Amino acid sequence: MRARRFYGLLVAALITGGVVATAGPGTSGATPGGSGPPVEVRFATFNASLNRNAAGQLVTDLSTPGNAQAATVAEIIQRARPDVLLINEFDFVPGGVAARLFQDNYLSVPHNGAPAIHYPYRYVAPSNTGIPSGLDLNNDGTIGGPDDAFGFGFFPGQFGMAVYSMHPIVLDDVRTFQTFRWADMPGALLPDDPSTPAPADWFTPEELAQVRLSSKSHWDLPIDVDGRIVHFLVSHPTPPVFDGPEDRNGRRNHDEIRLWADYVTPGQASRYIYDDEGTRGGLPPGAMFVIAGDQNADPLDGDSVPGAAQQLLELPRVVTSVTPDSDGGPDAAERQAGANLTHRGDPRFDTADFADTTPGNLRVDYVLPARPMRILDAAVFWPTADDPLFRLVGDFPFPSSDHRLVWIDAAVPGGHHR
Repeated sequence: MRARRFYGLLVAALITGGVVATAGPGTSGATPGGSGPPVEVRFATFNASLNRNAAGQLVTDLSTPGNAQAATVAEIIQRARPDVLLINEFDFVPGGVAARLFQDNYLSVPHNGAPAIHYPYRYVAPSNTGIPSGLDLNNDGTIGGPDDAFGFGFFPGQFGMAVYSMHPIVLDDVRTFQTFRWADMPGALLPDDPSTPAPADWFTPEELAQVRLSSKSHWDLPIDVDGRIVHFLVSHPTPPVFDGPEDRNGRRNHDEIRLWADYVTPGQASRYIYDDEGTRGGLPPGAMFVIAGDQNADPLDGDSVPGAAQQLLELPRVVTSVTPDSDGGPDAAERQAGANLTHRGDPRFDTADFADTTPGNLRVDYVLPARPMRILDAAVFWPTADDPLFRLVGDFPFPSSDHRLVWIDAAVPGGHHR
């Protein structure tokens, strides 16, 4: 039986600049070290497709417990029971209203025998998606629309993120990187206009002064695990498609992934990075971290820039001794055939069920801990078609999401009892 620490009810809320986080005792002033036995923590990521077509629609859907998709997503979470969970494609709503409604009306309600799950700590913050840039970023001669937003979206906050945690989030030390400019990354893979001889000139100098790297945002959330800080590094890079020969989305995807690779590398590699408060640099040497999110990059298949995912998978401190897998991935690949038959990657590791003509099913969702943490167990929640729980994932049109929840059980060393 996994040991779980219980935290009491919500006792405080912090709302500043559109950032909303629930907090409890001990969330500030947590000690960086400790002693004692390792603490087992289940970290998870789930692109749950809880995005909607219009602003306010998600709040409407979550205001009562009757939305079938939200209930199915909640049941998956209840069955996986992660301690720390990133949800991608969860529309940002100021005041954290949607995140609270999902907890109250869905996670806190049992579903089909799956017991309720309560997260005392939540975090949401603005996303670049749908925020008008006032620029012609897709070079179609007009300004406006989802392609010209700082991140693709039809309204501000669409396709945002939310984090739920059993362990306190150290709010005073949270760092966000929503406004970091793409051009400020040394050696950035800036897109090139193939119709001109000049290099990397898809964006004008005036546009480069404003174009942001993160298509949603990048968050460093310090999680207090019984006195040890684990930095939960979450993001959702843009899909590397829906563009032209300039490959602006593929290149952006690569560099969004690279930001975390540089951030966890002490020294010169991370000195260029600055957060939304202007603080520079990355993690200090030895800091523990878990990188999580829908990276929209498969190591072997799909349309991402070659090596994009390897920027994380091949980091010296990242633990890859256990790869989350499922029986449902191979089952789906065999049943659906198509592009899956030509893939080089093992379908056991797939995390998303995409169109079978192209690109097929891919591994794009990751939970990657750093040494000295160890992976004790890991899985992709993807039941086979003959499993009674297959109803939670299904085939297209999906009852929950085209992505699967991915989790790891990590041993966090050196915790102490409070």
